[in-house]
Amino acid sequence: MAGVSKTRPYKAVIYCRVSGAKQVREGDGLASQENRCREYATYKDYDVVEVFKDDMSGKFERRPAMDRMLAFLRLHPKDSVVVIIDDISRFARNVQAHIALRQTLSDAGGILESPSIEFGEDSDSRLVEHMLASVAQHQREKNAEQTSNRMKGRMMNGFSVFTAPIGYKYEKTKTHGKVLIRDEPVASIIKEGLEGYASGRFASQAEVKRFFEDQPAFPKDLPNGYIRQQKVSDILKRVIYAGYVEHEPWGVTRRKGHHEGIISLETYHQIQDRRNKKPFAPKRADIHEDFPLRGAVVCAGCEMQMTSCWSRSGTGKRYPYYWCQTRGCSEYRKNIRAEKMEAGFEQVLTAMTPTENVLSVAMSMLSDASSQSDEQTKQAKTALKRQITELDKQQDTMVERLVETSNPKVIAALETKIAKLDEDKLRLSDKIAQTTKPKASMGQIFELLREFLSNPWNIYDKGPLAVKKTILKTAFKAPLAYDRQNGFRTPQVSVIFEFLADFTVKCKMVPPHGLEPRTY
Repeated sequence: MAGVSKTRPYKAVIYCRVSGAKQVREGDGLASQENRCREYATYKDYDVVEVFKDDMSGKFERRPAMDRMLAFLRLHPKDSVVVIIDDISRFARNVQAHIALRQTLSDAGGILESPSIEFGEDSDSRLVEHMLASVAQHQREKNAEQTSNRMKGRMMNGFSVFTAPIGYKYEKTKTHGKVLIRDEPVASIIKEGLEGYASGRFASQAEVKRFFEDQPAFPKDLPNGYIRQQKVSDILKRVIYAGYVEHEPWGVTRRKGHHEGIISLETYHQIQDRRNKKPFAPKRADIHEDFPLRGAVVCAGCEMQMTSCWSRSGTGKRYPYYWCQTRGCSEYRKNIRAEKMEAGFEQVLTAMTPTENVLSVAMSMLSDASSQSDEQTKQAKTALKRQITELDKQQDTMVERLVETSNPKVIAALETKIAKLDEDKLRLSDKIAQTTKPKASMGQIFELLREFLSNPWNIYDKGPLAVKKTILKTAFKAPLAYDRQNGFRTPQVSVIFEFLADFTVKCKMVPPHGLEPRTY
């Protein structure tokens, strides 16, 4: 009895895969694979009914296009559809995955074909297929090793090799290839956020987050103009913003980069110190213009911060109030009209204003002191260079001890100390390299300072909420204590106002006729 001949399949599907979106953008990999497979289908007289494309790496179970193709095959009779791939390397990443995927495809009823290799079911064909899959795996792993080694070597020379962080972008140069440069205006926004957190202007990471969200130019990653808190944490902990590179998994220790730092290394360490301390409660996001003193005033009875709210009278009119929120305090929940507290604050700030004569003499003294800063800066840099020389000597001594010892614990301890000395040298070198030239001229700076000191209330009264908060931090070094009956207590003013007050007292102590004794 003659055997029944197997029906030749006439339908075909094409499967294409690249390892990432970059190959799609730069190499046009998916399109070239599809064209080659279509030519093969035309040669074999197949009717291509569907094309499945994956543009991601990973195991085949997580490839959406592969899953759709397997589902498509299961809807058709077994051995009726041919699956065409461009090359065996496009099918799976390693031999084990290739064998598993080959079996899954066979169970779904697909027939695998390629213009690069003839697949068969006999032992010799299987051997060749597995050898080619093994060679493809080796080439892929070798390329990954070579790429990783090149990236590591480039990073050891001070170049960033990963995706450009927010605030930077890559620019191709003739001598060094792609180098990070500042991406304005985002770089300046990040600089203000980082320096604000280091100086205490922003008391918490949540406040830095809100600052970034308020900047239209800062890239947002959530709906309604919000950003993830993790993005802020990543920005705060990355030393690349200080102009340095490092990558612990590759053993690349911190070293000076070839890109311009947004902040100084000293500022970076201040940020890390603040991040490692107990977190502060973030400033409320709903502080309103009607309550500018909120957060800057404490109750005189318990020395805890006062809160604020709107209260409605019997006539339905609303009034702003401050009140103590500490249970057990004698002033607990006793309202203080906002206008009364702010009138008292006006008296406090106005009383701090020095006379014109005192201000002129004080500004002259400050100008004379600033003129000596260049010489002081030179002396400071000389002292820093001496410290670096001393650290070099200590490091050489430790290296000699490291060579001589064979005790693992001693070796580990010495390596830790050497790394710490390297870090200290970087910090000192960064201080020497930092420019001391201010953004504005000294004349402009002193003019702004005079304007502020001559009438701080005027600037406070006319300024927006951000200016009011800045003046509160600039004029006072501690929150102001307020008593509901007697008003504000004697404030703890900042250094500049302490200097002016002390100078005023000394001027008053000099008699009108001068310091020389009178003659009769």
